[in-house]
Amino acid sequence: MNVAIIGIHTGIGKTLASAIICEALQADYWKPVQAGNLNHTDSDEVKSLLSNSKTVIHKEAYALTQPMSAHAAAKLDSKIISFNSIAIPETKNHLVIETAGGIMSPINDEQTNLDFVVHFKLPVILVSQHYLGSINHTLLTASALKSKGVVVKGILFNGADHPSTQEYILNYTGMKSLGRMNLLTEVSPKTVAAEAKRIASAVSPAFA
Repeated sequence: MNVAIIGIHTGIGKTLASAIICEALQADYWKPVQAGNLNHTDSDEVKSLLSNSKTVIHKEAYALTQPMSAHAAAKLDSKIISFNSIAIPETKNHLVIETAGGIMSPINDEQTNLDFVVHFKLPVILVSQHYLGSINHTLLTASALKSKGVVVKGILFNGADHPSTQEYILNYTGMKSLGRMNLLTEVSPKTVAAEAKRIASAVSPAFA
């Protein structure tokens, strides 16, 4: 099963969520487009946090030098990102696919992450985190996904527990909860493994 990890905005914890899910299921990982920080990419970060020996980290389709939206970073690198040149890695394992930015972040001048998951017919896990305005951002993201008929496997909450916020989001969207990642004061293979063990049973149905 291939599942895309979508965040309600940039910096919401998609990479950490991807690492925890990969560890929980010993799934493969792939980030199609990496923009910036090529000395330590998100792929490198996920690899550094895993303890299992089964996960395969697949090479990015595009590795862009500048830390900005993919379409702008590609222009600076004299590249054009085309879905036709992207092939989902072949694997017999589950595959966690981390997108770059939020659901409406542009990949090229005409297409967004939403278009990407629609094009490749990918179900998604939505990562949400509590902050002032997060309900609005989560509901807007959920609405955008629903409008295109994208299958949302559920919402994975990240950070401190906020029951009223989580309950409102789940009730309004009608989406399932895939559990909650604890706010980690130290991010390491040990803490990722502990979180993976804790949420494995909640997340694994998304890959069924």
